[in-house]
Amino acid sequence: MGRGKIVIRRIDNSTSRQVTFSKRRNGIFKKARELAILCDAEVGLIIFSSTSRLYEYASTSMKSVIDRYSRAKEEQQLVANPDIELKLMGQDLSGLGVKELQNLENQLEMSLRCIRTKKDQLLVDEIHELNRKGSLIQQDNMELYRKVNLIRQENVELYKKLYEKEAAGEVNRDSTTPNNFAVVENANIPFHLELNTPPQENDVEQPAPPKLGLQLNP
Repeated sequence: MGRGKIVIRRIDNSTSRQVTFSKRRNGIFKKARELAILCDAEVGLIIFSSTSRLYEYASTSMKSVIDRYSRAKEEQQLVANPDIELKLMGQDLSGLGVKELQNLENQLEMSLRCIRTKKDQLLVDEIHELNRKGSLIQQDNMELYRKVNLIRQENVELYKKLYEKEAAGEVNRDSTTPNNFAVVENANIPFHLELNTPPQENDVEQPAPPKLGLQLNP
C-alpha cells in the first residue's frame, strides 16, 4: 500500500515545525547544489526562517546571481514592451510628459548602473584570474629555485669528496719518505774500497792505529 499524500499546510506545533524546516531546508540546498553541478547552472537560493534567520546558497556568488537576476528582469521588461526600448534609444519622445521623461531617465540610469556593474565584475574576474596564474607561476619558480639549490649542494658535496680523496692520495705517497728525504736507487754508481797499511817501525812519529777506509767515487 502506497504512502498517503501529505496535506501541505502550516504545522501548528513549533517543535515539529522547526524539525520539518531543518530537514526540508537541507534537502532543498542539496537539490540546488546538485542542479548547479549536473546542469552547469548558476543557482542562488535565499531562505528566511520564521525567526528571521538567513540561510543562503549560491553556486558562484550571491552578488553575481542577484546582478544577473536584475539584468534579466530588465531585459524581460524591454521585450514585453517594445515602446520602452525605442524610448531608451532616444526615439519617439514626443508626447511624453515630465513624469514620463523622469521615469525614462531613471530606467536609463539603472541600465547604466547594470552595465557598469557588469563591466566591473568582468574586470575583477580577470584580475583574480591573473592573480591566480601569477601565484601558480611564482610557486613553480620557487620549486625550480629549490631544485637548483639542491643540485648546487650536491655538486659542492661531490667536489668536497673528490678533494678529500685527492688529498688522501698525496699523503699516502709522501708517507714513504719522511722528513722530505727521497731515496733514489742507482746501480750504476761505482764505488772504491781503500785499505790503509800501518807505517814502518823506524818512523819517527807514533804509528796511528790501523783503520779501514771506505771511499765512494761517484
